[in-house]
Amino acid sequence: MEKRIHNSYKILLFLFVVIYFQGMSQENIPFDKDFFPPEKKDALKAAIKEIKEGDDYFQDDIPRYSLAIEHYLNAYDFNPNNALLNYKIGKCYLKTIQKTKSISYLEQAQTLDSKAHSDILYLLARGYHLNLDLKKAIITYKDYRGSLSPNELTKKGDHIDKKIAECNVAIEMVKEPVRIFTDNLGPKVNSKYPEYGPYINAEETVIMFTSARENTTGGKTDPADLKFYEDIYISKKETDVWREAENPGHPLNTTSHDAIVGVSPDGKHALIYKGEDNGGDIFECRIKEDGSWQSPKRLPKEINTKYHESSASFSNDMSALYFVSDKPGGFGGKDIYVAQLSLKGSKEKLDYDDAINLGAVINTPYDENGVYMDVEGKVLYFSSKGHSTMGGYDIFKSEYKDGKWSIPENLGYPINSADDDLFFSFSRDGRHAYYSTYDPNGYGDRDLFMITLLGPEKPVLFSDDYDYLAYITVPIQEDAMHDKVEIKDNLITIVRGKIMDAITLSPLGGVIVEIYDNELGRMVASFESNSRTGEYMVSLNSGKNYGFAVKAKEYMFHSENLVIPPATTVQEIYLDFLLNKVQVGSKIILKNIFFDFDKATLRKESAAELDRLVKMLRDVPTLTIEISGHTDNVGSDEYNTKLSKDRAKAVVDYLIVQGIEENRLTYAGYGESQPIADNDAEEGRQENRRTEFKVLSK
Repeated sequence: MEKRIHNSYKILLFLFVVIYFQGMSQENIPFDKDFFPPEKKDALKAAIKEIKEGDDYFQDDIPRYSLAIEHYLNAYDFNPNNALLNYKIGKCYLKTIQKTKSISYLEQAQTLDSKAHSDILYLLARGYHLNLDLKKAIITYKDYRGSLSPNELTKKGDHIDKKIAECNVAIEMVKEPVRIFTDNLGPKVNSKYPEYGPYINAEETVIMFTSARENTTGGKTDPADLKFYEDIYISKKETDVWREAENPGHPLNTTSHDAIVGVSPDGKHALIYKGEDNGGDIFECRIKEDGSWQSPKRLPKEINTKYHESSASFSNDMSALYFVSDKPGGFGGKDIYVAQLSLKGSKEKLDYDDAINLGAVINTPYDENGVYMDVEGKVLYFSSKGHSTMGGYDIFKSEYKDGKWSIPENLGYPINSADDDLFFSFSRDGRHAYYSTYDPNGYGDRDLFMITLLGPEKPVLFSDDYDYLAYITVPIQEDAMHDKVEIKDNLITIVRGKIMDAITLSPLGGVIVEIYDNELGRMVASFESNSRTGEYMVSLNSGKNYGFAVKAKEYMFHSENLVIPPATTVQEIYLDFLLNKVQVGSKIILKNIFFDFDKATLRKESAAELDRLVKMLRDVPTLTIEISGHTDNVGSDEYNTKLSKDRAKAVVDYLIVQGIEENRLTYAGYGESQPIADNDAEEGRQENRRTEFKVLSK
């Protein structure tokens, strides 16, 4: 009995201790000896020392937040329940590349002490904003505004209102993301150090960029942040692979900071930013005939001033230079200017006219930066903190037409984010953009990526997406994106895209894609989409007629006909597939069924599509369907109705011969009575000439 009482006492004591320390964990615990047992004295002393060393970096004239974090986290391991320490760690993370890590620390700081620091609500709102937790960001921005005194509100109110407006812009943009996917340029280009400011040549075979690495010229670090000095690096693409990035050394790079900010369309002129004197200036460096670089030369007074010139871009014909400056007389902050230039003399000396501000359509009271003129000389890309941004700098474009600039258009999410987005360059055809961003799964700090811009619609070469039903009868294996499927030939076309749910636009991974040569009637490629992203990529011979079949369990089978014209160079085609769930009543167009002209005779190119339909009906024995034929409005109603009915019957007859039960199949000819496009144009009439099936039951 006594033993039971003793055990009960021990249990109660244990529960009391647990409850006590749980309560303590919600309290703000200072780094004070009164709050820790004597045996923790040395550990407490070490933690206080770490905080002091972190504060030296945190409170420096040029704060070094990434260095402060290391010391603060050591102190945090000893005592994670100090409001001010959590605040400092959160603020440090907010100032580094890993911004979203700030949220948990700032939330903890506010829980422990809502008055840990006067701007804690603002920093927390920024953390939510950058993490695209936008509704929570708006609420927290408003809470911060409500905590300000009248004098503080006068100073900060406009800024807070702008941040709330940015959140509202971001909400709308996230609802309608632009169709892109990104490719990391790989370990030969990227390193554990930051890479940024990529500039690509017209053929997309040479990329120049800026990085701060251990092999920079001189190998020294900047005393201001203890990071390596910036240098310019160059990588070349050979056989579709980026080669090891090289540091060209002197004279392109020096022992100080050297950053690439622009490259001429012919690749012979590099524009370099040097910030060590005169407030920051732009230099020009030319490539010699032997491939080496001349010494950089400072651009003249028409461009460089005693103020800050940070970015520049030549026009496509080298007749003008667009650049950024914060010199007085602008609309506020940094503005974009243009100076006309000409080549003179046998040495091609560049002469510059006086610079002209691009005006209020482009420039705002906020900063503009990262200017880039496209290779066609029609569209100006630039970054701006004004206009309608999601937060910080966003990338915009404006077209010069009829003597004026169009209203800048935000390139949208996810090209733009709630953080600063700067220094894009574009391929000649506008399909690819090159930029720098932080990826937790990347090679280190900021990496260089290629964006493929799919556009709002498919290229004219494709027919619209239509679907028919099928099931996968074998398990889908979890796997990485399938390697590019090579079909050997001298001239190839790369077809790539993404498979998504048609309603949610969420990626569908592990989806089987089969590609058929319609003329040969055989499969030429079969693979699965990326299990995580839904992306695929395949290389096909040009000059052929292909049928695509995309099959996913519980989704309508997707059929696509793609005719690739002959090509003299490697080309790329972008084709997304949007799959729909199975529904009774769905009408689906069979895109790879072909008939002889004006007849109901099936052509041999139809065999692969028809056999896939046979397999689908065998795999789903409960399915009943209607096959229907449709025509354009050329000819009489009676003739078109008969032709369409005969064509539908020909399909049904094929299915019956292959063993599909007749009672599961019906057919009908609707002639010209159900058009899906305008019959006034040949393109529309071609769409109306089609074979459909309708799901009657499943």
